[in-house]
Amino acid sequence: MANFVEKTGKTVQEAIDLALEELQCDINSVDIEVLEEGSKGIFGLIGNKVAKVRVTVKETCSDKAKEFLASVLEKMKVDAEITVEEDEDTILLKVNGDDIGIAIGRRGETLDALQYLTSLVVNKNRENYKRVIIDIENYRKKREETLVKLANKLADRVVKYKKNIVLEPMNPYERRVIHSSLQDHKYVETYSVGEEPNRKVIITLK
Repeated sequence: MANFVEKTGKTVQEAIDLALEELQCDINSVDIEVLEEGSKGIFGLIGNKVAKVRVTVKETCSDKAKEFLASVLEKMKVDAEITVEEDEDTILLKVNGDDIGIAIGRRGETLDALQYLTSLVVNKNRENYKRVIIDIENYRKKREETLVKLANKLADRVVKYKKNIVLEPMNPYERRVIHSSLQDHKYVETYSVGEEPNRKVIITLK
């Protein structure tokens, strides 16, 4: 779909209506620039000058996110396909492609950086914060499943040996997974210590 169209009509409104029809947009999702007001001849008859407008589709948060992420991946020489899902509070960008591990990085560090930068772009000059999630080759789901298994395995060890376990440093997302997976555990509880980027989760007996 084109980003803008220019249309003429007997009146400004007619030209706008024609443009909206072609763009398949409603009036709230476009910017309108009147190029020619149009004019009428003697006795109110239509003269030679018609109305002309330029109607431009407003860029959405999803558009900004996808465009920015695509440009960064291109500079990283990553050939990827990006699909976007958006609701009122969140934009989810799913990335798939060949040899895309470089965009994930060690334990998802590059992925987290891409997500952070994309979030900055999306939320610039916005009053209401929009959460941005980037998932590459379903990495986050796979990582989450791995962390949940790890959390439960270590919790069993804490119960068995009655000794705290300190996990390796994790990013906020991974720590949140550990906390969530054990929050209803009967015998153990979790808390975090340290400063970023070396903040760690500790699993301890209740």
